[in-house]
Amino acid sequence: MKVALHTCCGPCASACLPRLMEEGHDTVLVFANSNIADKEEFELRRREAEKLAINDRAKFITIEYDHEDWLREVAAGLEDEPERGKRCERCFRYSLKKVAQFAAANGLDAFTTSLTVSPHKNSSTIFACGQESAKEQGSTFLEKDFKKKGGFLESTRRAKELNMYRQKYCGCEFSRRGRMG
Repeated sequence: MKVALHTCCGPCASACLPRLMEEGHDTVLVFANSNIADKEEFELRRREAEKLAINDRAKFITIEYDHEDWLREVAAGLEDEPERGKRCERCFRYSLKKVAQFAAANGLDAFTTSLTVSPHKNSSTIFACGQESAKEQGSTFLEKDFKKKGGFLESTRRAKELNMYRQKYCGCEFSRRGRMG
């Protein structure tokens, strides 16, 4: 099966990509992260994800960065929402829609996301957003809870092994509050 893996960052995807490949999936890492507040941080995370793709011999593509669109479509009216609130759910939906569009347009069988490897993300919320995006775009969403079977620990181990930059916040300016300074 040809699968697009929404890649929130290289460290998270480092535990997801091998699982998909072990299951026999021809996997494309899709870096779709317009939520990241500044272009320099976006590029740093993109390079780390691409480093993983090269290391694991996977295809890699980047969805165009457009933080202004993300602010309008996701954050508008929800700037004061707490982390894990409505803004985050909209953000999941926004990025997964981009990956669903890519999968459908490029003849891939399905898509999934590395977001579920994080213990800070609710997998059932992500699954609902993925299913909704798949239905809208005529694609199939694979519900993979990558945090199971020690996924998060494996991601931290591999990130160290590959000497990857590991960020301390999700990416948007709202997730930075109280975390960076």
